[in-house]
Amino acid sequence: MAGMGKPAALQIIRKASLVPIPWKNGGGITHEAIRVPASVEPFLWRVSIAHIEAAGPFSDFAGYKRSMVLLRGDGIALHFANGERKVLRRIGELAEFDGALNANCELLGGPCVDLNLMVAKSLGEVSARVQRMNAPLRLAPLDHETVLLACVQGTILLEVDGAERAALEPGDLAVLAQAAHPALCAPADASAGALAFIANIRA
Repeated sequence: MAGMGKPAALQIIRKASLVPIPWKNGGGITHEAIRVPASVEPFLWRVSIAHIEAAGPFSDFAGYKRSMVLLRGDGIALHFANGERKVLRRIGELAEFDGALNANCELLGGPCVDLNLMVAKSLGEVSARVQRMNAPLRLAPLDHETVLLACVQGTILLEVDGAERAALEPGDLAVLAQAAHPALCAPADASAGALAFIANIRA
């Protein structure tokens, strides 16, 4: 993957393995899943899970595009300096915004947990979505592309070359680089389905 170091073709990152680090502004704790390049500032992109215990401002991440998904809690409201407001009330709701825009977070009913993807504007395209899965879905990274798959709700089974590689629980992350074989992901319980956060990052 050009310009992004040399990640493994397929990485499975468990929520239990994440390392807590303080927010840049000291207002909370985030648990970093992956950054590319690893242990480098400024990074090109990063995935983390943040625990928001109290209302307050977000850290400044000028130069980055941010995608945030509610994983647990009664919801949050984001108030931006330009007057815009985004509200995440249900598990799996997604907000996308400019990291340079001053944002203040309001808790709607107590502490919340959210998943964050930050991608440098200097990279190419990035697309992010939350998808309800009731049937198998095929993921195949293109040239110079990384595909991220994070479990938001339920259990997601991941297969590569016809062999099961992992069962992803909420907060777990799969990272597929361009050299990876296509992966098939499906809910463990088709009747209940699952929620997945899926992002495509292109150099």
